[in-house]
Parts: sequence; C-alpha cells; structure tokens
Amino acid sequence: MRHSRSFRYALFVLAWLIFMFVAWRDKMTFPSSNEYNIFEHLQANTKSFGLGLEATSTALSQGHHKSPPVEETLPFPKPVITQARPEVHQIDSPPAHSAFQESIKEESNAPEGIIEKSNAPEGIIERVNATFVTLARNSDIGDLAGTIKQIEDRFNSRYKYDWVFLNDKEFDSNFKTIAKRLVSGTAKFGRIPSSQWSFPSNIDVEKAAKVRAQMKEQKIIYGDSISYRHMCRYQSGFFFLHPLMMDYEYYWRVEPSAEFFCDIPFDPFRTMVEKKKKYGFVISLLEYVETVPSLWNATKTFFKQNPQHLAKDNSMEFISEDGGYSYNLCHFWSNFEIASLNWLRSPAYMEFFKYLDEAGGFFYERWGDAPVHSLAAALTLKKDEIHFFNEIGYYHAPFTHCPTGNKVKDKFRCYCEAKDNFDWKQYSCTSRWFDFMGMEKPAGYENESE
Repeated sequence: MRHSRSFRYALFVLAWLIFMFVAWRDKMTFPSSNEYNIFEHLQANTKSFGLGLEATSTALSQGHHKSPPVEETLPFPKPVITQARPEVHQIDSPPAHSAFQESIKEESNAPEGIIEKSNAPEGIIERVNATFVTLARNSDIGDLAGTIKQIEDRFNSRYKYDWVFLNDKEFDSNFKTIAKRLVSGTAKFGRIPSSQWSFPSNIDVEKAAKVRAQMKEQKIIYGDSISYRHMCRYQSGFFFLHPLMMDYEYYWRVEPSAEFFCDIPFDPFRTMVEKKKKYGFVISLLEYVETVPSLWNATKTFFKQNPQHLAKDNSMEFISEDGGYSYNLCHFWSNFEIASLNWLRSPAYMEFFKYLDEAGGFFYERWGDAPVHSLAAALTLKKDEIHFFNEIGYYHAPFTHCPTGNKVKDKFRCYCEAKDNFDWKQYSCTSRWFDFMGMEKPAGYENESE
C-alpha cells in the first residue's frame, strides 16, 4: 500500500536530520581514522589536491579548517573537447569500458545535440536527439504511470521524445502495455546485463557484507541494501552505454513516484543545446557523510594523477570551501538530471568512474551516483556548462523544488506551495550555487528559508 506524501516526507526528513546533525558536528569533514577509512593508501599519496585554486571567501570558509601548504601545484590544462561516436553494439552484447574507450575519437567537428528534422511529426516542433530514461522494476509501474502521465501532459505530448526503460529483470507484459499506452514517443525496453548488476571481481564480498551490517546498526539509509549499491554503480558507470541509449546525445532521468508541478512550455533539451550546457539539475543538497568517507580522497588522487581531465574554470568552490582540501558534501540530486551523454562517454568521465569502481567504494562504503555525477560535473566541466532549471517544479521524496516567486508559478501554472520549497532551506546547496555563480537570487527567496 502506498503511503501518503506527508508520511514519506516525515520519515525521510527524520533520517535526514539525524545524519545532517552528524555532518554538522564533524564540520562536514571526513573521519580520518585508519579503522574507518578503507582507502588509507590513497590518503597517504594525497597531501593536498594541489589545484592552484584560491580559497573561497572568508564568509564561506569560516568555521572550516584551512588548507595545508600546497607542496605541488598541478597545471590548469585546457580541456580537449571530445565527441563520442561509438559504433552501435548488439542488444545482447553491451560494450565493455575498454572497447568503448577505444572507439572514442579524440576530436570531432560534429555539433553536439543534433536536431532531428525528418523524424519530427507534422506540426511538432523539431526535437533534440534526446530521450527520457528510467530504471524500474515491474512492480514500479503503478508509481511510474502517474509520473509518465504528468510529464506527457505537461511537456512531452508536444514533442514526443522517446523513453528508454531499463531493468535488471525482463519487463513483463503489464509494464510494457501501460508504458506504451502513456508514452507519446517510442517506448523502448532493455535488460541490464548481470555483469553490470553484480559484485565485480575485485570486491571482497565478505568485507562488503560486514560494512552493510555495520551500516545497518548505524541506521544509515539504504546502508544494508545490496540492490541499492548495484543501482548506484550502474547509474554511475553503465546506463549511458546500454545499446538502447547509444543513438542519443542527451537524456532526462525520471524516477517512479516523482511529481512535476508545472507546465513545461519550453524544451529543456533545446535549452541544454542552445546554451551549451552539459548538466542540468533542480535540487542540490548535502550528502550523508557516513556514506562517502573516502570518496573525496579517491577523487583528489584521480585528478592528481590525471590533471588533463580537470576543466579550467570548474566548480571546485561549489564543492569545497578550502580550495579542494576537503569536500563540503554538496551535490546535485541525480534522481532528476538532464545531461549530455557525450560527456558521460568522454575519456574524462569514463576514466574517473573506472578509477572509483576499482577503489571499491560502491560496496565497501555506500557511494551514490549523485555525488559521483556531481563531483565529475564540478571538476570535468566548466561551471558555465551546468544549468539550474528553476522553472521545472519537481518532487521526489522527501524534497520539493517549487519555483521561487509567484510570477514564475503563475506563468507555468504550478500547483506546488512556496512553504515546501527546499531550495533555500538549511541543508540545501542551491543558495551556495547561486552565490558561487554570482547569480541574483529570485525575489522572495528569504521567505522560503525556514
């Protein structure tokens, strides 16, 4: 039986507040004990990020430890713009990372975000080469149907974008029938290979089991879940390589039970192309510190070893308040994201994921796809390539993004309430994003901070 939104909101917020208190207590820095940090060998080789970045303003860094003297300074390389043009693989033979990387061309003059002309139905605005994508189980169709209907009514019935559904099991006829009935574009159904939804060979399963037991005792959300870890790893490194995704250049991730409060009379995909954006979000927040104790150390080591993947004019100051010495836990909530598939298929992202995957944190800790995507976006993309979609009203338990300001809500016929908007609350990172980007906050935001 599906619980009410208020019940789910209360349950998640209670858990969230408990762990955010711990994060605040520790001043949002990672524990450094050898007993808890399974990546001690990474820390030993990483005295500092050495990015040559200036620290953030005194107001932002106040209350946090200062960076140690930088002993080594890595260069700021000009990033090479890459364009993924991989060959299309058979459905039953998903590409391996190494094979895929070999197929990436170093440079390409082809424009990103090709607009489809011949496939656009008469009377329908020309579309970007993009798709919706959803990971779902057969049992999710009840919750997912309402979400699809909202997106179709509010947006996609005018554009008829395709929708790719992925599952680690075969989709049953009921799921397919309902999805096809609701999707105005082409509904496509794919199965996730077992090799991408299982423990990789480098993982000590007994050690991983002990971690899950410990997290269960600590009451960490999803701490004892195996399937959640498989999902996070798959969303981090594989979904964009599924054969059904290979024909597209942009995706919009949609989760079951998500709600879309406002009309979307514009095309977010076209916004991404025309404004040259590669990652779009609506909610940003703090991560549970207990789930990612060594993720930042692994990230620092990777970029120290691969400085060529570090973008100039990146978003370091959004995710760190001391020039990269520590991680402030801010990340984009990836259950809603609109992003470039070519970016995810680029050498920078692929090599970053491969490094994290080999480190084992998806199983020895509980690394989520949200912080992985966020750290990659913050460091491998220019800050101007990341976009905040204020106009898209959105809810996924337990948080709501309701466009700030009555004029916006009136224009897009939003039915959400300002009091539920998470953007300007204490544990949101959206205010920090506005400050970092030098953007003026919308009128009335102060009234939504409590």
